[in-house]
Amino acid sequence: MYYIGVDLGGTNIAVGIVDEEFKIVKKGSVPTKPERGVDPIIEDMAGLSYRLMEDTGITLDDIAWVGVAAPGTANRDTGILEYANNIPFLKYPLAERMSSLMGGKPVYIENDANAAAKAEAIVGAGAGYPYFVMITLGTGLGGGIILNGQVYSGFNFAGAELGHMVIEEGGRPCTCGRRGCWEAYSSATGLSKITVDHIVRARKKGIPTVMEDMIGGDLSRVSARTAFNAMKSGDKVGREAVDEYIKYLASGLVNIINIFQPNVLAIGGGVCNEGDYLLKPLFERIWKETYTKEGTPRTKVVIAKLGNDAGIIGAAVLGL
Repeated sequence: MYYIGVDLGGTNIAVGIVDEEFKIVKKGSVPTKPERGVDPIIEDMAGLSYRLMEDTGITLDDIAWVGVAAPGTANRDTGILEYANNIPFLKYPLAERMSSLMGGKPVYIENDANAAAKAEAIVGAGAGYPYFVMITLGTGLGGGIILNGQVYSGFNFAGAELGHMVIEEGGRPCTCGRRGCWEAYSSATGLSKITVDHIVRARKKGIPTVMEDMIGGDLSRVSARTAFNAMKSGDKVGREAVDEYIKYLASGLVNIINIFQPNVLAIGGGVCNEGDYLLKPLFERIWKETYTKEGTPRTKVVIAKLGNDAGIIGAAVLGL
């Protein structure tokens, strides 16, 4: 049998056909275009699923179920997507609607970060460990918690929003409406904003930085890679921006370790591609600040293994 996994994001819809060994047989993506409204999005999810089945010679009879990893509050008991911050879903019967387009196949839904954590817990960085936490650093900052092998999401399926704990009281505004959330500082978007702040300060003080050449003087061209690339070339302003980012990222990770003490804490997202430029100073800060400094077993902090496929695989395993 095969499973269809749908990773619904604010920018793209990624769909994959996954086999019984949890390997992706075929995958594809289409733009989400959330401004169209919700029904066209669901229709695109189903349409892409059918195209992938046709490409691989698989029929609906070969599909056991469909899983959807969606942003926001996904009620896996009712199949209703209660709320999504960046896509216009509000109390939407996602599972029922998707099932009607997929020949009545069972459809399971879960928050996207929780689904990614489940995938990593089954076949990725957390495999074999009962207590596992996954942090995903992307446009936002997602969190997934696995306790005794099960996804923890609270009584109302809105739990594990780890990016929305405040680490800087009165700090940067967050899309959730609060100020100073971890997401506002440690997501890829947060890193870009920190970088912009350092470039602007350097301009005011007349301090040169190679980042000006990298962006052609246009702050809208700053990305999550800008400061790291500058730092690697020896740029002082770039290093200061990276140091600030790592300070906030470490602060949140230490909080997670101190609260949950998981066997493994995995970090995923494009920022992790910076390798030791990120990880070496990050680990130094983490182990200086965690409660379990010495004398007890420590949480293993690792890079997630499944990369961008975690959402698809995590959605596909939701029926287990």
